[in-house]
Amino acid sequence: MKQEVSAVPVLTDDQSEAAELIEEWYFHLNMQIFVLCGYAGTGKTFLVDHIVRKMGLVPGVSAVFVAPTGKAASVLIRSGTPASTIHSLIYTREEDIEINEDGEIVSERFLRFVLKSSLPKEIKLIVVDETSMVSDDLLRDLLSFGVKCLFCGDSAQLPPVYGTNSLMQTPAITLKQIVRQKKDDPIVQMSEAVRAGKFLSYGRYGERAAVVPKNALTRAQRKELFLKADQVIVGTNRTRSLVNREIREYLGIPPEKTLPSEGEKLICTLNDWSKPIDEEGNFHLVNGIIGHCYCVREGEDGLGLLDFKADFLDRTVCNLPFDAGVFYEGRYFHNYGAKACLLTNGRLVHENNVAALRSAKVRREETVARFEFAYAVTCHKAQGSEYDTVVVLDESRLFADGRQWLYTAITRAKKNLVIIR
Repeated sequence: MKQEVSAVPVLTDDQSEAAELIEEWYFHLNMQIFVLCGYAGTGKTFLVDHIVRKMGLVPGVSAVFVAPTGKAASVLIRSGTPASTIHSLIYTREEDIEINEDGEIVSERFLRFVLKSSLPKEIKLIVVDETSMVSDDLLRDLLSFGVKCLFCGDSAQLPPVYGTNSLMQTPAITLKQIVRQKKDDPIVQMSEAVRAGKFLSYGRYGERAAVVPKNALTRAQRKELFLKADQVIVGTNRTRSLVNREIREYLGIPPEKTLPSEGEKLICTLNDWSKPIDEEGNFHLVNGIIGHCYCVREGEDGLGLLDFKADFLDRTVCNLPFDAGVFYEGRYFHNYGAKACLLTNGRLVHENNVAALRSAKVRREETVARFEFAYAVTCHKAQGSEYDTVVVLDESRLFADGRQWLYTAITRAKKNLVIIR
């Protein structure tokens, strides 16, 4: 009987060099940090998976993979690598709650993150993906456990929205050689050109990418592009609002229908670490999570209720109170941490509605969530995510780091890309 021979992965020259350096660091050097930088198409995810297994570590057990956001972690999970967020690995949530005589939670007075005292002993390596999005403050807490950390990222992408990231400025090695299957990828070629400071001219780039002038598109062509896109990426919140309104019109939703309709695409715009959105509690309803809404109901005091399903999970979270003000008037009505009260008679009111609270019993009290339409999102919100088909409204000229902005936007696309300028 013919014996099967396992395939030996073929590494590029700089991947081989990086693999040797990582092994030397892990087994022989008394240094906690190794920073691996890799530009788009250089195969850093493939390399890390290969070297972790080659070193005898088990993904999800002795080597844990984490990312700064739930969306970024979901990209790893979809590729077959068990992963979670950095927050769920190193913090516990503590909350002060008030429970009535019936065992119902009537008040959650505060919520805070507390650094864990230790991590499971079997963890020998922490692999951090999308490192460019990790702030130095979060990095400091992660390193406090003393576990070796392999940081992976792309220094050409945008830095964190809040805080600074100093890690990507001093990588141990940078992968620059495009892997064989990516050399002819027009999206990779476009990203390489932008990273090198070159100007992308109008025209087609292979069969799957193009740069088109904004004024040359008819309304019908624009509609077709937007409705085929898995994600539209823009620069400013003003453009985001205009494009979301435009796409809702293409979908046949009348302008007077201000609240989201059944199945509409939303993005969470507020961190709420008290609301897990999966059974295991690895992912929470935090800023940047994109999904679809169902069973949208209007409440009182500028509130509403909806069910929400993140686009990378199977679970639907039901009866989330949300601030309806941004849909009514383009601004939020309620402050960060405001509470909504669901009464036993089915009414949803704000915690400051004294008259309503006196006349009925509170069944549940929760933090008010914030959502906005997500047919179009800013590049900062899209960072850490991947989409098959992307349309980019090029507003890079509006940013001091415009080259990083455009490079980040381009590299969100996996299969098809159209840049409108």
